[in-house]
Amino acid sequence: MDIPTFDDVKAAHERIGDYVHRTPVLTSTFMNERIGAQLFFKCENFQKAGAFKARGASNAVFGLDEAQAAKGVATHSSGNHGLSLSYAAGRRGIPVTVVMPRTAPDAKKAAVRGYGGTVVECEPSTSSREAVFAEVVAKSGADFVHPYNDPRVIAGQGTCSRELVEQVDDLDAVIAPIGGGGMISGTCLTLSNVAPKTKIYAAEPKNADDAARSFKAGHIIADDAPNTVADGLKVPLKELTWHFVSNHVEDILTATEDEIVDAMMLTWQRMKIVMEPSSAVPLATILKNPEIFAGKRVGVIITGGNVDLNKLPWM
Repeated sequence: MDIPTFDDVKAAHERIGDYVHRTPVLTSTFMNERIGAQLFFKCENFQKAGAFKARGASNAVFGLDEAQAAKGVATHSSGNHGLSLSYAAGRRGIPVTVVMPRTAPDAKKAAVRGYGGTVVECEPSTSSREAVFAEVVAKSGADFVHPYNDPRVIAGQGTCSRELVEQVDDLDAVIAPIGGGGMISGTCLTLSNVAPKTKIYAAEPKNADDAARSFKAGHIIADDAPNTVADGLKVPLKELTWHFVSNHVEDILTATEDEIVDAMMLTWQRMKIVMEPSSAVPLATILKNPEIFAGKRVGVIITGGNVDLNKLPWM
């Protein structure tokens, strides 16, 4: 495996600086008092393309040489990585194709097309996604930018927690959602170098808990087509992300569908910010396990805000 280093994170931060936001950190007295902890929300819902994945996608796209860039890029994605790659490719002026499940939110498909990307639909399973994608790449020769099992992407995602520790001192813990593990891997990569005493937690839907089961078993367990409102967290871990998860994550906590939706609604109500269901999973697990975080300074990564406003989960 080509395992990225913290030097790769620093290089990524320089490379993508003109193409991503340094997102704000928000706090909530209500949340702090309810949980008995100090929570610091890193708001990647305010990121370019509406999600943290703009970081990894931009690092991959702007790291290509001219010859490969001319052939374009391609990926498979349930949404945020695909629209983020489309955003980055559009900024560089190169073609991009995204294989997306036919059940992916219409808002995310529209965003891919809005940034100039081409959407190719597949069935809502990992096996269908990868099979259809193989056909796309065979025809185009485009560079495959994997949504998470890619050292360029992980290094880009690591810039998020690098900013967080610059914005907030002395964090006892950081928690982020986990699907395929790109954000968590980037978080592990950064914090193990700059804040090794900070504990790293991952948060996952109970309906798609393959990472939690993998963590307990000591090897990757992959589900093909889990069903959860957190559409960005349906994919399994891969070898590269498993390397970081197995070596650096303190624990993987899970939340039910109702707990995720309740946490999402609570954030909308109390913090007045738009987050998508996947982003609500960390808060849902904190609310479920307050004893783990009581008295601690906790960084909470809100990974994205790309929501179909016509299909809010509490409607």
